[in-house]
Amino acid sequence: MVYHARYLEFFERGRSEFLRDTGFNNKLLASGIEGEKLFFVVRHIEINFSRSAHIDNLLTIKTRISRLQGARFFMEQYILRGDHMLVTAKVEIALINEEGKPRRLPKELFSTIVV
Repeated sequence: MVYHARYLEFFERGRSEFLRDTGFNNKLLASGIEGEKLFFVVRHIEINFSRSAHIDNLLTIKTRISRLQGARFFMEQYILRGDHMLVTAKVEIALINEEGKPRRLPKELFSTIVV
């Protein structure tokens, strides 16, 4: 069986790939190209374990943005083995600057990917 904390890593990889596939470049945001250095951080995560994954299972991580709100956005994530739902997560992500202060999300970047 897969140790429960590993699912956090799977979800992190899913979020990173999702943002990259939709045109986000975390390195550019962190470099200050938008005027100040900005970073995405997980503010809250809620995980529901339904079934276990096992070593060598081929898993699919599905990710979507469900809502934008000020300096935060909310994602829903799913880990599947074939057609079987194994684990679900609801994740709240915040955008902060170097000092840890929240920054409003650039809506033009998110407008095409919110469902």
